[in-house]
Amino acid sequence: MSSLIECVPNFSEGCSSAIIDVIKSSISSTPGVSLLDVDPGTSTNRTVFTFVGEPNAVVEGAFNAAKAAKGAIDMSKHKGAHPRFGAMDVCPFIPVRNATMDDCF
Repeated sequence: MSSLIECVPNFSEGCSSAIIDVIKSSISSTPGVSLLDVDPGTSTNRTVFTFVGEPNAVVEGAFNAAKAAKGAIDMSKHKGAHPRFGAMDVCPFIPVRNATMDDCF
């Protein structure tokens, strides 16, 4: 059975469906990745994506999403109730099947 890793990146955009769709597309078009959920929040102006796949595919999906967010989100105009560090705030990797926390570093 292959390894399965989950990724739950948070992006500093929760209002613009056009920007959320750009990030969503960058993840869902990554071979070997399954996008499970997109959870935007307007008051925090932040969206949480959840996707899974084999480790290399998940890393590629996260990198594709970070590149898309960097090009689409203007942090100089960002406002929201949640503190933020950048276009992609956090990007945790979680072992799901046949993987360890060490595999996620």
